[in-house]
Amino acid sequence: MCVTCGCSDDGETKIINLQTNEAEHHHTHTLADGTIITHFHSHDTHIEAPQIHAKIHNTTISLEQDILAKNNLLAAQNRGWFKGRNILALNLMSSPGAGKTTLLTRTINDLKNQLPISVIEGDQETANDAKKIKETGSKVIQINTGTGCHLDAAMIERGLQELNPPLNSVVMIENVGNLVCPALFDLGELAKVVILSVTEGEDKPIKYPHIFRASNIMIITKIDLLPYVDFDVQKCIDYARQINPQIQIFQVSATTGTGLEKWYAWLIENLKVCQR
Repeated sequence: MCVTCGCSDDGETKIINLQTNEAEHHHTHTLADGTIITHFHSHDTHIEAPQIHAKIHNTTISLEQDILAKNNLLAAQNRGWFKGRNILALNLMSSPGAGKTTLLTRTINDLKNQLPISVIEGDQETANDAKKIKETGSKVIQINTGTGCHLDAAMIERGLQELNPPLNSVVMIENVGNLVCPALFDLGELAKVVILSVTEGEDKPIKYPHIFRASNIMIITKIDLLPYVDFDVQKCIDYARQINPQIQIFQVSATTGTGLEKWYAWLIENLKVCQR
């Protein structure tokens, strides 16, 4: 049970390799003493550990700081893994329907001759978005969290083993659509990127302050729709900087390409920084 929002961390997580179409089931359980146990079942085996399950089910959740501390330890390991391979890792977060996947596929297609980009795709169910990404030619792994509302560092660690991104590349982690819990879980990324579409409302930064405070970048998407929606761009920017004065902001349309050159320049420059 996620102590933040009540979602189940004891649900089944499934990792799908879009290159091989093989699936692996991943269970993460938190014991009463705060110990996190993760075990995996491949697509053709299912080996249970009865003694583990007996301890888990009928126990209470440990303190939030214990859960986050163990996640942060794995995140630090992921961060070292990325650094050792000169990989720029980004955690893309937004509410459902903000346009993460559309922005991601446009970015991959436009930069495929300049930047190798691999993707870890997070959703509760289906591989629909991962299939769209696969069509770009990018390497992609789908993580289905079941009842879970966010990716965590353990999922990323296992996903990276399946993904095996090349050295000197970019890994985009598309988190589950949610403006609450993803902000709390460090995945080992270099930067958190929060994506907000003009169809949502300019007050999102003050309604969901934690995710904007935790993010390095805010991308305002679907700006081609501004003539048709009631969205005050400047007010949104002011709200975001009220929460996080250091946040860097891009305004883009993945449909028309407007503003994407600045986003692409940031990616190229920061990959160079990772390679130094």
